[in-house]
Amino acid sequence: MIDKGMDRKLIMACGSEYPGCGFGAKKESGVCELVFNTSPVGYQEICSDPSYTDQLVVMAYPLIGNYGINDEDFETRHPTIGGFVVRDYNARPSNFRSRRTLSEAMKEFGIPGISGVDTREIIRKIRNEGSMKALIADADMPLPEGLKILEKAALPKDAVSRVSRGVRENFISMNASYHIAAIDFGMKENIIRSFVRRGCSLTVFPWNVSAGEVAGMRPDGVFLSNGPGDPTDVPEAISLVRELRGRYPIFGICLGHQIISLACGASTYKLKFGHRGGNHPVRDLRTGKIEITSQNHSYAVDEKSLAGSGLVVTHRNLLDGTVEGAACPKDRIFSVQYHPESSPGPHDAAHLFDEFLGLMKK
Repeated sequence: MIDKGMDRKLIMACGSEYPGCGFGAKKESGVCELVFNTSPVGYQEICSDPSYTDQLVVMAYPLIGNYGINDEDFETRHPTIGGFVVRDYNARPSNFRSRRTLSEAMKEFGIPGISGVDTREIIRKIRNEGSMKALIADADMPLPEGLKILEKAALPKDAVSRVSRGVRENFISMNASYHIAAIDFGMKENIIRSFVRRGCSLTVFPWNVSAGEVAGMRPDGVFLSNGPGDPTDVPEAISLVRELRGRYPIFGICLGHQIISLACGASTYKLKFGHRGGNHPVRDLRTGKIEITSQNHSYAVDEKSLAGSGLVVTHRNLLDGTVEGAACPKDRIFSVQYHPESSPGPHDAAHLFDEFLGLMKK
């Protein structure tokens, strides 16, 4: 028997259902990939991170919405997250920067949410069985009907083309020392801010830009952004890196890291439940230093496949040993799987932007 106040339910492909209370947009989520994030803060940045396109995000921290939403911390202008699953939603935020509630912002962008569910149990199932298809539905949807929808539906594979900007844009830093060609696969706004603060101007290109167009602006370096989905779904980007390799310093983050590895001849694979949170320890193998990092990805680079690629492993995840960074010093290429721009998360790895500036200076 479902409580009268519970107007929605989460249905998981493993056969589980969780009735709860809706917030955000009053609609079903559609079929999404169910994943979890362990960050205790930063729900606004998570909600607006394009890398969460077509994903339902279960927040491990139980209280969400308590400091509201402001106008400065969005990571994209048009959030595309599939939905939020939380234990307790706070509709009365307290923060001097708050301009509206999380639910109000989610309604604006058409993002559904569900609260009052046992997020600990849901996350345990994801950890045990892996990320899976799920949907937020009306409370009266029968479980067999929901499971039939999940079984028939395929997760979309065109996420990058939907979240990348359609035309090039320029971001100017006064008295800029460097001009960077940045490729947008779903780029977070704080990446742009991180470069501009360091005296870099950027020309940001759509995901399918040609090598000739990039070379035509005579950049000091090329940056490959984060983004959603499987890196093998964007062969155009892989070909772009192959053409630009050795011609310019290249720096990649997250999906950009995976694309660089594929372009150099390595391969990638899907993790059981991915890395999502602001507390992942990573060892820099060049210095031995351990950094606490912000992460959000489903795929990783196969370390064995790096043999013969020209890339060497530079960073390693201390939780599961996966590759977190790679570099080819000869070709002035390096990349990391995590997010040095944070948002949300620690700032331990912000120095990587300065490393890229150092390559361009040389």
